Amino acid sequence: MNRHQHQHRYRYLLSAVVCSVACSVTCTAHAQSRITLYGIVDAGLRVTTNMGGKNQIALTGGNESASRFGMSGAEDLGAGYKAVFALENGFTTTTGVLQAGLEFGRQAYVGVATPLGTLTLGRQYLTLSSFLGPFASGSDWAARGSSYGYHPGGLDNVDGTGRANHALKFLSTAYQGLQFGATYGVGGVAGDASKNELMSFGVNYAGGPLKLAAAYLFVKNPNFSLYGNNANSSATASNITNPVFRGYASAASQEVLGAGASYTAGLITVGGIYTRTSLGNLGGTALAGPALPPGVQGTTARFNTGELNLKYQATPWLFFGLAYAYTRASSYRGLSGAAYQEWSLGAQYLLSKRTDVYLTALRQTAAGFDSTGARAVAVLGFATPSSSNAQAGLTFGLRHQF
Repeated sequence: MNRHQHQHRYRYLLSAVVCSVACSVTCTAHAQSRITLYGIVDAGLRVTTNMGGKNQIALTGGNESASRFGMSGAEDLGAGYKAVFALENGFTTTTGVLQAGLEFGRQAYVGVATPLGTLTLGRQYLTLSSFLGPFASGSDWAARGSSYGYHPGGLDNVDGTGRANHALKFLSTAYQGLQFGATYGVGGVAGDASKNELMSFGVNYAGGPLKLAAAYLFVKNPNFSLYGNNANSSATASNITNPVFRGYASAASQEVLGAGASYTAGLITVGGIYTRTSLGNLGGTALAGPALPPGVQGTTARFNTGELNLKYQATPWLFFGLAYAYTRASSYRGLSGAAYQEWSLGAQYLLSKRTDVYLTALRQTAAGFDSTGARAVAVLGFATPSSSNAQAGLTFGLRHQF
């Protein structure tokens, strides 16, 4: 073998070694850390009857799912520990407007995953909505993005609209199908460590076809800590616009206790959820605006909500859903409390693994007297309240997930 051949062979072996080392380093880096970009883009037609007495047909974004773009990541720290993070932005597809005026209004957190569970810090979903949401049609398939399928006004927060700022959240590792979690939101008010704080606890179980969950939420000064933690929120006035519980915005506290269950038999899943919401010590949170009427100060308003729903997976590509929910409020100054009934019917068809079309029809009726002392009117989610006791909605659109 001549000198030229030796040099050529040497360069070949050196290149092979360098490539092998580079490949090893790259594979090790990928094994140690990862970053995932994800999102949903949703848009379609939304038809709503009786919005303040007028019907509306609109091209809107986020009907079935709120549009979003996010990134999440994890880095292997060794011994079963990982550093994790998520930054998630919400936006309106048809206008590009940011959700709640925040750059990462949906989620923004960092934390550590351990063999026992994951602890995260930042702006996050509450444990109650994380655990009970899957049992409610309005958090699953019934026009969640538009809010139309929510329990009245989203007052029990099962839908996850309310986030916890300055929050610590723990989710345990599942053990034989059992898992528990907790959230604590630090109030951060100088001189009053407990003001604006919130806490939530929950437990769930998944064993074969059966799923169960129970959760609790306690919030101090909910008008500010839960409903007023967005960029556009008021620091002095009411942040609750829905007449279902607008009159109770001055409550010193809010409590929600709930439980859900579902059972799958073949292609059919039957589910149900119950929540009890209490807004305590009305007038306990100072707000700009008119004072409470006589007899309301210091009292507690309560709402009981029950829902039954059914899902039918007709084929791997075609899904149908049906739900009925009933909410009853406590009396208001001797008047019969409001009662809300809502029916939802929906269908989804997969065009591919990531793209589907959907159609959802909803109708709500109201009776009795609402939190303002007026005759209760129907209002689907966060829509403009109707001028009567009935309101209906229809959403049809296209959704892509990546």
